Amino acid sequence: MTTDAATEMKAAPSRMSGEKRMKAARDSLIEFAGVSLAFAGKTVLESIDLSIARSEIVCIVGPSGCGKTTALRVATGLLAPTSGVVAFNGAPLRGPRRDVAIVFQDYGKALLPWRTAAGNVSLALEAAGIPRAERAQRIAALLTKVGLPHHADKYPSQMSGGMQQRLQIARCLAQEPIALMMDEPFGALDAMTRQELQDELLKLVAASGATVFFVTHDLEEAIYLGDRVIGLLPHPGRIGVELTIDLPRPRDQVATREAPEFLRLRRELYDFIKGAER
Repeated sequence: MTTDAATEMKAAPSRMSGEKRMKAARDSLIEFAGVSLAFAGKTVLESIDLSIARSEIVCIVGPSGCGKTTALRVATGLLAPTSGVVAFNGAPLRGPRRDVAIVFQDYGKALLPWRTAAGNVSLALEAAGIPRAERAQRIAALLTKVGLPHHADKYPSQMSGGMQQRLQIARCLAQEPIALMMDEPFGALDAMTRQELQDELLKLVAASGATVFFVTHDLEEAIYLGDRVIGLLPHPGRIGVELTIDLPRPRDQVATREAPEFLRLRRELYDFIKGAER
């Protein structure tokens, strides 16, 4: 990527048309308006303007240290912006919400080791005040939904990494969230398990209509999953590129990745990352 090309990309970060922007604003579930965040006088995020529509999957990529995870924490209400406003469902976000679930990369620490798979899912139901008599049926349905129908009595230590991540997703779905915040949830898994869980996620989101904010280092994963991909520039983190993914759904791990448009998008994101790292 030439210096001129990198400069042009930074100067013109968005490819979304005015009409699409207006529609996104009307249908917005999560809205960043001039959001900046600083720690100890150091600006981590700067002037982030971003609308995430209902039932949209938005993937965030960028070089290490660009603020991807910080942006996710701001979107969940775990961090408050230094300036600007984050709105959720049309109202200012004041803190974490029960209808927003977070799926972490480190599934080993996210699960309670002294509880079985059923017990881990039950935790979310207990927090929501679901009567004990109703929990068993819900737990069985959720474990079946994520491909763990026969593992209810297993402890996390008895399960593979992929199974543990499926369990964490089942526990999040037990909250019946309208938004899923996912921080590199498949990054520690082998390639085949990762692809299986990508497809499971797409099916679950299609069935539930949940909005997804998905942080990843994997450019192909971002394109495969997303309706849009946002690329952040580092130091401080700010939007450098915004791509609409017009690949047909349902997506296929082979056919989608071989499509000329997929390859074009991958090259564009690759060039953006290389330019941003300079």
